[in-house]
Amino acid sequence: MVPSPFDFLLPLYYDCRMNVYDFDKTLYRRDSSVDFYKWCLRTYPRTLLSLPRTGLVFAIMGLRLWNKTRCKQLFYRYLRHVPAGAPSLFWQTHLDGIVPWYLAQKRPDDVVISASPEFLLRPVAQTLGFMLMASRVDQATGVYDGVNCSGAEKVRRFREVYPDAAVDGFWSDSHSDDPMAALAARAFLVRRGKPLPWR
Repeated sequence: MVPSPFDFLLPLYYDCRMNVYDFDKTLYRRDSSVDFYKWCLRTYPRTLLSLPRTGLVFAIMGLRLWNKTRCKQLFYRYLRHVPAGAPSLFWQTHLDGIVPWYLAQKRPDDVVISASPEFLLRPVAQTLGFMLMASRVDQATGVYDGVNCSGAEKVRRFREVYPDAAVDGFWSDSHSDDPMAALAARAFLVRRGKPLPWR
């Protein structure tokens, strides 16, 4: 391809207009936090000690007694039994969960905003080359720095980094992301792995 004299403008374009994606059940077929936990149960036997607490967390979430941040923080206590390099090892065998339609359209300016822990998604972000915003969770303790990155918090985090950017497209599997969808010129709701117009 012959270089254009205007190639120097491409970074400016990408800084102003971009595509934004949710991750779990959108770019990745399943819930990465759940898959990682199951993988840890098989790989690091001491995490089996967390099973009673995990059952309690899901019961509390079902009854909506606590907010998501508090529930997930209790759930992530199993991380105390997981070594620091585990996320990179996990993604060595789980990249096949990335949906093909994303790989066909991904751009170098893509932004992924997820409620999953930042430390868990960082290896796949580096592999696929997207900008990552996710829940800030201490990998050693499971303690949050801030709140769960979902709903309106995604908009706040996005505007914190890109205060004036226009969003060309937004993709998610959940209406909890209505606030982000409202920012986009085009929004798509992912159902059974396929993007459909947002309703």
